[in-house]
Amino acid sequence: MDARFLGIAELDRTPAVAVVVDVMRAFTVAAWAFGRGAEKVVLAGSLDDVRALKARHPDWVAVKDGPAAAGFDAVNSPGLLRSVELDGRTVVQKTTAGTVGALAVRDASLVLCASFVVAEATARLLRARGDGEVTFVVTGEDGRAEEDLACAEYIAQRVAEPSADAAVFLRRAAASRAAGELAEGVREGSHPDDVRLCLELDRFPFAMVAVSEGPLMVLRPYVVDGGPGYGKTP
Repeated sequence: MDARFLGIAELDRTPAVAVVVDVMRAFTVAAWAFGRGAEKVVLAGSLDDVRALKARHPDWVAVKDGPAAAGFDAVNSPGLLRSVELDGRTVVQKTTAGTVGALAVRDASLVLCASFVVAEATARLLRARGDGEVTFVVTGEDGRAEEDLACAEYIAQRVAEPSADAAVFLRRAAASRAAGELAEGVREGSHPDDVRLCLELDRFPFAMVAVSEGPLMVLRPYVVDGGPGYGKTP
């Protein structure tokens, strides 16, 4: 596999296969949503889009970055999401980096959204497909977020070496600017457990595949080995 690591602004063409990485916290939160039983996550382009979707679908769960706000049901925190009832529900998510990165590559033939909590499942899917070139979109800090780059590089190495050790990559992520800000409570809408939850390697057994469904970009869980409720091979 030929892996490219690019920030959102560095995308010069539509990639064939894109892995969009946001560790702290968009795609850790999305994975937790599925872990708590959500049916799908709609990736929104703006807060106004979220509000419009919520108006049409009052039962959908609206999630945003930052502090709690009127019209939104939850914030982009895995620690806080643990207390939200999501079984069978649709989540609408808008974040500063993760959802932006996914929408930027929505025309790719395959779009995976990833973080450490789904790293092995993501690598396993990439191994099963055997794609020649994969573009890892490092969403945070204009492509320089150490936690996102570390996760992207770990997944890429794991594709080639299934026994690759995650320790050095997790240490890089734990020492990142984002981890420090979350630990210090600098970022609003956070929980003291967020860093730990974002660095919980392979917490979930599924990869996350994003596809266009009409005008919406929809994220769903997928298990490589097959399994009830996880759809067809992408």
